[in-house]
Amino acid sequence: MADKPDISIPLPERHFASRIAWLRAAVLGANDGIVSTASLIAGVASAGMAAADVLVAGGAAVVAGALSMAAGEYVSVSSQADTERADLERERHELATRPEAELAELAGIYEERGLSPELAHRVATELMEGDALMVHARDELGITEIATARPILAALSSAASFTLGAALPLTAVLAAPAGTITTVTTAASIVALGILGALSARIGGAPVLVATARVVFWGAFAMLATAAVGSLFEVPVG
Repeated sequence: MADKPDISIPLPERHFASRIAWLRAAVLGANDGIVSTASLIAGVASAGMAAADVLVAGGAAVVAGALSMAAGEYVSVSSQADTERADLERERHELATRPEAELAELAGIYEERGLSPELAHRVATELMEGDALMVHARDELGITEIATARPILAALSSAASFTLGAALPLTAVLAAPAGTITTVTTAASIVALGILGALSARIGGAPVLVATARVVFWGAFAMLATAAVGSLFEVPVG
């Protein structure tokens, strides 16, 4: 008796592209929160500032950094959203005034992807009978629901993640014994950066070791460089 063919429905594939928008903003914010705050703390602590002054400087850096990240992300992503809306409006106008030209343009895109001219024209015709604007947005402009700019989401993600990241260096200052603020803060921040790099890689489906090494290297470089500069301007503590 011949084996029956396997006609079971395959499990849906696991993709990570839907996470790109919020993951990029969250990782950038957390990384910047750790690195910029820890670097500032290392710099002023190496200059001989008292622990209380270091905390004040670090706290100010957290507030300024979180607001700056939110504003920067909002403005940047809003510009992307404006461009997308302008392209879609232009495409909507062309579909209304030059439908045949838009059909030929879409068919040409499918030909470039490997379809025969006849099949490309038939596919383009059938797709444009549905949501023509959506089809052109996806295949001509490269705008999809996944890639659509979301300014508010990006701003909130960046601000929140920056604050969470910056909280660790400040906590390290409170826990550090006298005279060890730079060492303790830098070490704790490097460990946090390693965890952040590994976590973001796992969420995004990227190689963990490469992502972790990249984040740790540049973060450690920034902190050590700032500490070195701070040590050049050591001040007496009264």
